[in-house]
Amino acid sequence: MHVTAIIAAGGAGQRLGAGVPKQLLEIGGRTILQQTVDAFVSHPRVNDVIVALPRALVSAPPAWLSGVRVIEGGDTRQASVANAFDAVARESQIVLVHDAARPFVGPDVISRAIDGARDHGAAIVAVPVHDTVKRVAHANAAPVIVETLSRDAIYMAQTPQAFQREVLEKAVAVGRSGIEATDEAALAEHAGYAVRIVAGDSANVKITTAADLEAARAAAAKSSPAAATRIGIGYDLHKLVEGRPLILGGVDIPSERGALGHSDADVVCHAVTDAILGAARAGDIGQHYPDTDPRWKDAVSTDLLRDAVAIVRRLGWTVENVDVVIVLERPKLGPHKRQMELRLAETLGVAPDAVSIKAKTNEGFDAVGRGEAVAAHAVALVSRH
Repeated sequence: MHVTAIIAAGGAGQRLGAGVPKQLLEIGGRTILQQTVDAFVSHPRVNDVIVALPRALVSAPPAWLSGVRVIEGGDTRQASVANAFDAVARESQIVLVHDAARPFVGPDVISRAIDGARDHGAAIVAVPVHDTVKRVAHANAAPVIVETLSRDAIYMAQTPQAFQREVLEKAVAVGRSGIEATDEAALAEHAGYAVRIVAGDSANVKITTAADLEAARAAAAKSSPAAATRIGIGYDLHKLVEGRPLILGGVDIPSERGALGHSDADVVCHAVTDAILGAARAGDIGQHYPDTDPRWKDAVSTDLLRDAVAIVRRLGWTVENVDVVIVLERPKLGPHKRQMELRLAETLGVAPDAVSIKAKTNEGFDAVGRGEAVAAHAVALVSRH
C-alpha cells in the first residue's frame, strides 16, 4: 500500500508574532517543521512526503528538506493542501494531511490514521474532551450559554487526517468549487463521505500561540539532559543450514553451514539495526525491511544497517558506539572479530574503537548450544547531534 504524507507548511504563523513563519522556529535545537517532517520520513509505512512551503522558501528550501518533495503553498491552508495533492503520485492509495505545527505526532498515531483510511475511506485522529462544553450566543455583554453539550459527542480534531486517494480528490474538488473549510475532513463531509474518528494523542499538540511555543520549549529543555543520549537493545536468531554462507557483521565466515533467512541472515547486523532504531524510537527492522517484501530478498544486511543509520540521523541522532555478543557453538570466531568490528564501524560511520564484538557459546544448551542456530545481542548508544 503506497502512502503519501502532505505537510501543510505554507502559512506565515502570524498569530505567533515571531516575525518568521512559525514552522521555522526551533524547539530543542530543531525547527518545528524539521521535527514534523522527520516523523513522517522515518515512518516505515509512509512512502513519500510532500511539503507545501511559503513562496519565499520554495526556491531555496532548508537543507534538511532535501529528501522530500517541496511545492509552493497557497494563500490558505486549504489551497496549500490542494496544491500538494496535485503533486501526489498516481500510485498513491492513501494520502495523509498533517499540520506542520504539530511536531510531536507519534508513529502510533500515524499508523492509526493510515489504518482508518484503509478500512473506512476517511479518518482523522482526535481526542475526546474532558471539560464540560457550553454552546453560547454572543451578546453585547458577556456570551450567554444556550446549551450544555454532551461530552461524549465532542472530540478535538488533530492531524494527520487520512483519506483514500479518491476521497481526498473529491474533497479537494469541493474546496476548489468555492466551499471553504478549516480542514479536509469537513470538505470530505461536504463531498458526501463519512469520516471516522481514530484515537489521537494528547501530546500531539499544535503550536499556535506564543504560550504554546513557550510551553513546548520548556518541556524540551526539561527533558533534554535525559534525552541527550539514549540506549537501544537488539536481538536476532537464525537457523543454521547447509548450503548457505555464514555472514556475521558483514564478514563471510568459513563454515560448513550458514544462517537461513530472507536476506543474507546476518544476525549481527540485524541485532545492531534493531538496537539503533530502538534507541531513536524509530520502529524496528521488521517494520522497515519486512521479510514479506521481495525488495529485501537476499539483501546485504550491511546495506540495511547503513540505511537505518540514515533514518536515525534524520531524526537528529548520531550513533556513538555499539557492543555485540554473538552466540555460536562453531566455528570459533576469535580470528574474525577484528574484521567484523572494522566492517561494522565503516557501516555505522564510527571510529573502529566504538565497536566491540564478543563471541560466546551456549555450552550445549538449547538450539544454539546444539549448533542448530546462531544468535546475537546488541546494545547501541545514540546521542543528539
